[in-house]
Amino acid sequence: MIKPRLTSYILHLMSHVTALLFIFIMSLSNLLIFTGSTFAQQVQTIPIAPQYQLPQSPPQPIQPAIEGQPLPQQLPAQPTPPQQPGTEVSPQIMPPQPPTVTPPPVEKPSEFEQFISGKAPFTISTDIKQFGYDLFKKPPSTFAPVEKVPVGPDYVIGPGDEIKVTVWGRIEGQWSVVVDRDGNISLPKIGVLGVTGLTFKELKELLQKEFSKYFTGFEMNVSMGSLRTIRVYVVGNAENPGAYTVSSLSTLVSALFEAGGPSKTGTMRDIQVKRNGKTIVHFDMYDFLLKGDKSKDIRLMPEDVIFIPTVGPLVGIAGSVKRPAIYELKGEETVFQLIEMAGGLSDIAFKGRVQIERIVDNSRQIVFESDLAQAKDMKIQSGDLIKIFQVVQDKRVVRVSGAVQRGGEYGFTPEMTVKDLILMAGGLKYYAYDKEAELTRVTPTPEGPKTEKIKVNLEKALEGDPTSNIYLKENDYLFVRAVPEWQLYRSVTISGEVKFPGTYTIKKGERLSSLIERAGGYTDKAYLRGAVFTRERVRELQQKQIDELVDRLERELLSISAATVATAMTPEEARIFQTEAEQKRQFLNKLRQVKALGRIVVRFDEPEKLKDTPYDIELEEGDSLYIPTKSSSIQVIGSVYNQTAFIYSPEKDLSDYIDLAGGYTENADKDNVFILKVDGSAVKPGKGLFGIRWNRELKRWELGGSELEPGDTIVVPEKLTRIAWLRNIKDITQILYQIAVTAGVLIVAF
Repeated sequence: MIKPRLTSYILHLMSHVTALLFIFIMSLSNLLIFTGSTFAQQVQTIPIAPQYQLPQSPPQPIQPAIEGQPLPQQLPAQPTPPQQPGTEVSPQIMPPQPPTVTPPPVEKPSEFEQFISGKAPFTISTDIKQFGYDLFKKPPSTFAPVEKVPVGPDYVIGPGDEIKVTVWGRIEGQWSVVVDRDGNISLPKIGVLGVTGLTFKELKELLQKEFSKYFTGFEMNVSMGSLRTIRVYVVGNAENPGAYTVSSLSTLVSALFEAGGPSKTGTMRDIQVKRNGKTIVHFDMYDFLLKGDKSKDIRLMPEDVIFIPTVGPLVGIAGSVKRPAIYELKGEETVFQLIEMAGGLSDIAFKGRVQIERIVDNSRQIVFESDLAQAKDMKIQSGDLIKIFQVVQDKRVVRVSGAVQRGGEYGFTPEMTVKDLILMAGGLKYYAYDKEAELTRVTPTPEGPKTEKIKVNLEKALEGDPTSNIYLKENDYLFVRAVPEWQLYRSVTISGEVKFPGTYTIKKGERLSSLIERAGGYTDKAYLRGAVFTRERVRELQQKQIDELVDRLERELLSISAATVATAMTPEEARIFQTEAEQKRQFLNKLRQVKALGRIVVRFDEPEKLKDTPYDIELEEGDSLYIPTKSSSIQVIGSVYNQTAFIYSPEKDLSDYIDLAGGYTENADKDNVFILKVDGSAVKPGKGLFGIRWNRELKRWELGGSELEPGDTIVVPEKLTRIAWLRNIKDITQILYQIAVTAGVLIVAF
């Protein structure tokens, strides 16, 4: 009785261990890349559905996926609905959230930058704002000075200020006193002193005098500690009028920042400070903004009132001035004064045109034009809009290109000849064809543009022959040809098991056999079946095909997603569809990262035997040839229990290597197993009659699985139909197979 139970327990334990090993192996094979000189194939695994980390929980039985519904662990986190009594709430899984990246602010190009780049607008923008108000848009949180800021000699002492006195010499002492509400301080021996209204300079003189009455032979230092706060009022047309508590060191400007500055209906030209019923200062913010003048930015006293009257006359100026804006007038009367206030004309301003839009009697608007010379002394009125235009971009040029030192556009001048243009372009290049160049000229006619092609003998033109050195016209285009079939040189690379690897230059029409001969032929370790020949032009074509296939797949996936989300009947279904949509986006992003190899399948042989065969192809710029050493292994990847490499044996066939890899998994697509050959081709293992098949590549009959060669890779795909949202894609297997073979990737479903 005990032995059968023990055997059953051991078998049960072994099944659990086998399952855990399988999960561990599959987790390691999510990204499987084979590299090294011994393998001609490079295979990368691309998962279809992302894997989320699950919280620790008791193991649950695995349920098969339902069509249109992904596995439970793929659901994103959602708000938990209210729990009903007697029910369990399953844990929700939060997918990883990408970090939020704030894009940098886009810098607006200046008018001159737009003009230089040829992107200057044809119309004048009237999107201008009242000048100066944006200064108060983002003020600092506080303008109260920090305690360590030193006070000036004109600082006025008041109740709440802290005074620190230090004495050393024949007597020593330190005192820290605060001015009380009556304006007094009390010091030992000295007594009570009234200090309110004194400046900091006068306070130091007073303390020196009072201490000298009782002591001699001492030195004194007086400083300020914590400063008092004062209450001021900002009224009138302020953005945020009210009473403000500010530092006793605050000035008019700092208090304006506290209040958000004047509103758009408040003036910037006559901000007033009232003290004891009298206006003590009129502050013009334009002096501060345009000239940096703060001479009237006075220090505030308790109970000061900052009054902002209504805004004065407004005039706008737009276009080619340095500071286009709406300005408030205060004594400015002419167009010239307004332009000076706007910083003057820009470097590309056109002085021949000034446009003034004016409101007459608050009933109608008129527009009149003038040039700057006449308009600068014109009187301006409230509500005027002055527009300054740019100079017209009318470049008069001729063009030259081809076999010259510096092709491009050159300024056209009357009496300019072909010789002048060639000399300005630095002369001809040494491979220029000077017997004949082509001059294109377009002439406007009443019937339309007339295009002429003029043949020019450059050799005679440079000698000054008037029949060839013809006069140019505006917008003429001279093309200087190179000598026929000119090309400096082309280069290709050969590496690996050849006697002299390196980068070789080739001539037009040179073939592959010639390159191998120039490289000294193969070494005795060369494995020709595994040779890798890549071409840049083929890589670009393959990449284009991959991109087109991914685009096609994306269109079909997105169309299906839109239809399924629209038909969701419950929040649960909508959540499932959203999870599928996220899986599709991640899958497509992975596919877009696939890069083509540009490999061409070539059957290599000794150079003498390679000649006059279809494989002796003509070389192109950028071609690359790699000859590896002979491999002694076979790769098995995909839906097998143990993805690894095995020692090659000619006695083993495909089924033997599948068995060595642990056999097929439950989701293996046995009907679509294929072999990535060591030479870069992909074949499906054929059965043939009685297990015999003809190998057209090697020109021989083969029995069973003998088509395998050292370095081959056996690929076992997964059944993609188990992913519900892939079943509805037309030709999905064909699309993914084409991508896999072209780029050497394996697409699996997790």
